[in-house]
Amino acid sequence: MELRGVWWRAISVAAVIWLAACGPRPAAAGDIAQDDENAPKKPGCNNQFVLVKVQTWVNGLESREFVGVSARFGVPIVSKEKNADQSPLTLSDPRDCCRQPNKKLTGDVIMVDRGNCTFTTKANNAELADASAILIVNNQKELYKMVCDPEETDLDIKIPAVMLPQDAGSSLVKMLMNGSSVSVQLYSPTRPLVDIAEVFLWLMAVGTILCASYWSAWSAREAALEQDKLTKDAVDELTDDKHVKATGVVEISTTSAVLFVIIASGFLIVLYKLMSTWFIELLVVLFCIGGVEGLQTCLVALLSRWFRNFGDSYTKVPFFGAVSYLTLAVSPFCIAFAVVWAVYRNTNFAWIGQDILGIALIITVLQIVRIPNLKVGTVLLSCAFLYDIFWVFVSKKLFKESVMIVVARGDRSGEDGIPMLLKIPRMFDPWGGYSIIGFGDILLPGLVVAFSLRYDWLANKNLRAGYFLWAMLAYGLGLLVTYVALNLMDGHGQPALLYIVPFTLGTFLALGRRRGDLKVLWTRGEPERPCPHVRLHSSEEVDQDY
Repeated sequence: MELRGVWWRAISVAAVIWLAACGPRPAAAGDIAQDDENAPKKPGCNNQFVLVKVQTWVNGLESREFVGVSARFGVPIVSKEKNADQSPLTLSDPRDCCRQPNKKLTGDVIMVDRGNCTFTTKANNAELADASAILIVNNQKELYKMVCDPEETDLDIKIPAVMLPQDAGSSLVKMLMNGSSVSVQLYSPTRPLVDIAEVFLWLMAVGTILCASYWSAWSAREAALEQDKLTKDAVDELTDDKHVKATGVVEISTTSAVLFVIIASGFLIVLYKLMSTWFIELLVVLFCIGGVEGLQTCLVALLSRWFRNFGDSYTKVPFFGAVSYLTLAVSPFCIAFAVVWAVYRNTNFAWIGQDILGIALIITVLQIVRIPNLKVGTVLLSCAFLYDIFWVFVSKKLFKESVMIVVARGDRSGEDGIPMLLKIPRMFDPWGGYSIIGFGDILLPGLVVAFSLRYDWLANKNLRAGYFLWAMLAYGLGLLVTYVALNLMDGHGQPALLYIVPFTLGTFLALGRRRGDLKVLWTRGEPERPCPHVRLHSSEEVDQDY
């Protein structure tokens, strides 16, 4: 098992850096209302940019739905579908609409090509032809925010203007060229304040830390009992604390906690610069390797309670050393599960497999990787706190966009975000998409919460008198505040650790100081325990005196 122990340590350390560096951040599927400080505002040109649903009907039958973005100018898009009119769609003649169309449109929605004149000129010409709205097709696949030039004055536009991506425009042109009758409906539904997906995601995050903490505390207590047994049975062959802790466990130091920010920031920039389809596939492979290891560890730990003899029987495997028969039996299932998820990761229900692999990996890492005291936990969370804020907010000033949000969504890869996230589809959101939370938002605070339960168990504190209950409540409240802020910001991505760290760390530090345990928590990280061999020597000396 020695070689396998080294393998475990390498995986756990790499997992901490990798998972945390991938960026802790919850975010909604996409922002409905957006603003742009660089886009000039003036009277008649001060609308928010909002996503717009463009529902189509072909020959009276409901067909495809497209998504566009409204302009800074024009009348606002209605939010309710029942208030949106269904209007015929007409191609502009000329196609760029840089002069007034050749025929009256009498309430039709006109579709025009981008280019050759300003957006407001196209909108004014469409309004003069009695169009009810204008759809401007971009010459690229991405959406473009339509603004006004600083010198423009003719901005009293009374029809809505919407930009469509190139592929949506091509599809609509094909419908019209086939001689079909095409009509459209434009509306921008509002996102509900709270979606049940966020409730389930909150429960998943809290439940993951809860399970990992009890596993970690149970392992620590078993190690402490084993140490006490050794000291009682063999005084001359004592095993010190460091040796016991080193077995299958990696402890984070203050130095490694500080290095986290540097390594994580560097890795995040690499993700940002190299974001592409092949790079996402590489991350998927790495995620599957970690997921298989985590799922295997969790399943073996559970099944060994029922198949103890099977789990305690070992055989030698090249490179891995001694491996239990139970591990060999479980491994093929774990590998097959990860491979199936990777192949079908873009399907509607792939999020279930991703969450299972992710939760298993987080629980495994939290069981193996530990902080030795509250000092290291404070340094780690403080660094992560600054890292989160910088790459969500400050990076906008340097890179013209939030680096962490871009990486989380996989905006430049053509894929649906990076895999190192827990995600649940938004169930009552008309825009669909997912509510997500980064592994780091669970893993990093989870290290401190798990430490609190280990301390409570070693100190024989009950739930109320200990620290775990309050640390767990603080984490849950911090995550809840994160989702409240997320909804108040209309879906704009928020750095979760901005809210979680003050709640979790602040509660722990304040409670420790009030109870007089802060010095022990800060330095030793575990309560003083009597040493049986010391008591044994003392009793022998007393006997000799008599």
